[in-house]
Amino acid sequence: MIKRTSEFKKKKACSRLLVVLFLLSSLIVATPAAWSQQNPPTPQPQTTLKVSTEVVNVLAIIKDKSGHLITDVNKDDFQVLEDNNTQEIRYFSKQTDTPLTLGILVDTSPSQGRVLSIEQEEAKAFIAQVIKPKDLAFVLHFDVEVELLQDFTGDKQRLSKAIDETQVNGGGGGVLPGTFPSSDGGGATHLFDAVYLSANDLLKNEVGRKVIILLTDGEDQGSREKLQAALESAQKSDLIIYSIEISDRMFYMRQGVFFSGDAVLKKLSDDTGGRVIEVKSNRDVHQAFQQIADELRTQYLLGYTPTNTKHDGSFRKIQVKVRDHNYKVQARRGYYAANQ
Repeated sequence: MIKRTSEFKKKKACSRLLVVLFLLSSLIVATPAAWSQQNPPTPQPQTTLKVSTEVVNVLAIIKDKSGHLITDVNKDDFQVLEDNNTQEIRYFSKQTDTPLTLGILVDTSPSQGRVLSIEQEEAKAFIAQVIKPKDLAFVLHFDVEVELLQDFTGDKQRLSKAIDETQVNGGGGGVLPGTFPSSDGGGATHLFDAVYLSANDLLKNEVGRKVIILLTDGEDQGSREKLQAALESAQKSDLIIYSIEISDRMFYMRQGVFFSGDAVLKKLSDDTGGRVIEVKSNRDVHQAFQQIADELRTQYLLGYTPTNTKHDGSFRKIQVKVRDHNYKVQARRGYYAANQ
């Protein structure tokens, strides 16, 4: 036990007196505050203001009557209508340097046997030209199955390697539904499934410019999804679909089957703001990829907040116009509103 001196005890007693006086003064001063803590005022109900602003973005390409790209159109030259109602364009820019997210979808069904090598070479050349440091791309092929060969990457060598890995499945000798063996007993060209899965599983949560390039003749055989489901998934994910139609018509003639891929590709591409480019020779394939590359460098971004504020999940039609009636506008034809 530590011994304390008498002097220490006197100082301690004096200190106690000071502490008591301090506590009494503190109690007098603190009484109102203590009272308010013991009897807090009745809290007033708080109102939370929720603001939900939906911005619709539309990428547009402008051409003259000869098909030449127009690069000097200004914001005031545009008009955007949603369900025939004029919308105020709040955001406007030229999308020359905005990062691009790209999907290369290669048809490897037997009907592409004679043209696949051409597709491969030109697709690799396109990747080398278009992909910039901030861009991402993936490669998948579709026949009896839809298979992802290369997930998102900006590595051009890996993308080219994946394109080289595409090969014709050789699933059967005919093109009628059911003649190609597959995991679900359907045909060997799952085009609609490829678009649907690319939109829902790969691109739905990506931001910025999202583009799919289809290398196919447009014939679908055996997909679980229908054309409308594939188109709807692309529209909900804000995709632009370009179709390079490479068809071996002799293949279908030998099978005695009518070729009808044109209408399918036109529906998928036109409604999403892309287009169909038909190729008939090796040189045409190169030109098709070059046209797409040029268009991706001359897009205009138009953003607006729709006057229809209902979040009902409905489809809204979009129409983009320009003052000069000699110009042609290429843009998506609608979108699906948020559903809450």
